[in-house]
Amino acid sequence: MIGLLMRMGMVALGLYIASTLVPGVLIDNLKTLFLAALLLAVINAVVRPVIVLLTLPFTVVTLGLFLFVINAAMFALIGVFLHGFRVDGFRSALFGSIVVGITSFIGNAFIDREGRFSRYRRGRD
Repeated sequence: MIGLLMRMGMVALGLYIASTLVPGVLIDNLKTLFLAALLLAVINAVVRPVIVLLTLPFTVVTLGLFLFVINAAMFALIGVFLHGFRVDGFRSALFGSIVVGITSFIGNAFIDREGRFSRYRRGRD
């Protein structure tokens, strides 16, 4: 449970960084920020796998680059459902999803399954 909350915090941090760096991504307040992180987790868990499966031929033809479009669409979908979270256009959604993805990747690299911070160790056998 703690690991899930830590990962949600990383997504919220990524959303905050995206709102400060990417023009066109606006978040009204802190409550909206955490609701957007929760909604992004739900959308990525429920809607995204279905969309990825349905668009598999496009993804194969574009050598995986179509996944950026899907991520941007999921990011923009939050703005449709959540009042106080606004994404202005495809470019803002694309760069916002990239920022959130990078932030989450870096943050989650330091969180283990139990939710504790751990540092990366090279494989010692």
